[in-house]
Amino acid sequence: MDFRKATDLLMDGMTRGAIAEALGCSEATVRQARLDEGAKASRKPPGGWEPVLKRLAEKKAAQLLRLAAQISA
Repeated sequence: MDFRKATDLLMDGMTRGAIAEALGCSEATVRQARLDEGAKASRKPPGGWEPVLKRLAEKKAAQLLRLAAQISA
């Protein structure tokens, strides 16, 4: 494991587009669902979002745990 690869993996973020794809909705839907409830363009999140985001979080957590194991302290 080298510094560049380790930091690339740490900084690899989840985009709205990737979340939208996993949810089967548009990126605009994700953006609007993230707005404060009082905002004019605010929308409710897509139905069934909880298990999808849980799966994405578990996948990201597993990637970070693999990275931690590969870095020799």
